[in-house]
Amino acid sequence: MINPAELDVLRAALEKLETGFAGLPRFTPEFDVDAVADVLQQVAIRMQDNYPYFHPLYAGQMLKPPHPVARIAYALSLWINPNNHALDGGRASSAMEKECIVEIGNMFGWEAPLGHLTGGGTMANLEALWISGRLRPGRRIVASEQAHYTHERICDVLGIPFTAVRCTPEGHMDLSHLDELLNRGDIGTVVATIGTTGFGDVEPLPDILERARASGIRVHADAAYGGYFTLANELDDKARAVFDQMRDVDSIVIDPHKHGLQPYGCGCVLFRDPTDGRFYKHDSPFTYFSSDELHLGEISLECSRPGASAVALWATHQLLPPLRGGAFSEDLDRCLRAARDFRSRLDASASFCPLMQPDLDIVVYAVDAADTATASARAKQLFRFAAEDKLHLALIELPAEMLRSYAPGIRVNSDTVTCLRSVLMKPEHQDWLDPIMTILEQGVRRLT
Repeated sequence: MINPAELDVLRAALEKLETGFAGLPRFTPEFDVDAVADVLQQVAIRMQDNYPYFHPLYAGQMLKPPHPVARIAYALSLWINPNNHALDGGRASSAMEKECIVEIGNMFGWEAPLGHLTGGGTMANLEALWISGRLRPGRRIVASEQAHYTHERICDVLGIPFTAVRCTPEGHMDLSHLDELLNRGDIGTVVATIGTTGFGDVEPLPDILERARASGIRVHADAAYGGYFTLANELDDKARAVFDQMRDVDSIVIDPHKHGLQPYGCGCVLFRDPTDGRFYKHDSPFTYFSSDELHLGEISLECSRPGASAVALWATHQLLPPLRGGAFSEDLDRCLRAARDFRSRLDASASFCPLMQPDLDIVVYAVDAADTATASARAKQLFRFAAEDKLHLALIELPAEMLRSYAPGIRVNSDTVTCLRSVLMKPEHQDWLDPIMTILEQGVRRLT
């Protein structure tokens, strides 16, 4: 967890930073070192009450440790504490953010998108759907049942009607139900989830785009989780076709604080058409700009935003350029391989029933049982037993009929079924599948 070399690198970088302000009169803020040290010891103790998110035996939720370069750059920037709302508050970090936006846009084939970093995917999606509402006023927004719950909540906040589209047993949007909704003629935007939070499913974007374009409907790609996989080399044909067509959507959300190796919170929203920025235009009652250049606060609903996020992301892009074929993309491929290997192992075991083939790096699986109620109880037990052995998983509640698509012989005696879910988003997971399977099989033997 702790590498002393990180502290040495941070100290050297801070010394270099300080040379840029050598012309100022000497000023060193004072603080009570002993009191601060005492408080931080308390903080360290309190922070022990966390799951080991950094360790490969944590395979529960979407929590990926930031790369050391991001962690160090973020900490380094806090000695300046820039604010990326206006150039006055963060000249260097604003320039870094703009460079990062271009690089993220290039991942999807966009040369000069309108965009900026946000506090996370929720804020990024809010901005995208806000623009959709301005461009298609009064029109409904639809997203699949497996889309993140934030879309329905955001639509409620914005006063935009929302409808959920049914999902297939494979976990993605049911196109026949989408056709029914489109025939009503009141839809303004379809949200395509590129990496659902439940299954990591990549929804059928080419089919969605074909239908939307025929009706003049906007398409928003919520790629908060899966977006970076556009750089992967080992996607299957279905997923590759989806990512290759992301250049044709109207807006994209991606979260660098997921697969982008960044600290929380760092989301990103991009618009293909830069003129969408006209809806952000506002007049401020005071002037605080030292430059005539466009500042990021003019294309963002958020005002104050941490420049530290941009500094960390920029540093990561310098070390690990977001390009196909590099070290960054190879780590994504390792996650893909880990998920496929893990599902194969589950399939070969008599103890488990894996569900859909993973598009990305999330695997969902039931514990073998005669009926859905027993399967749920056994999954919850195994979840606890695995945690006792330091393997941390997640639970997911699904319609019971969905499981029957993968286990035809199971008796359905409940409306829902609880399954286990493993997010294998650390490249190291590929090397930890043996102990993970050992812990799971040991836990199964303890089930009642």
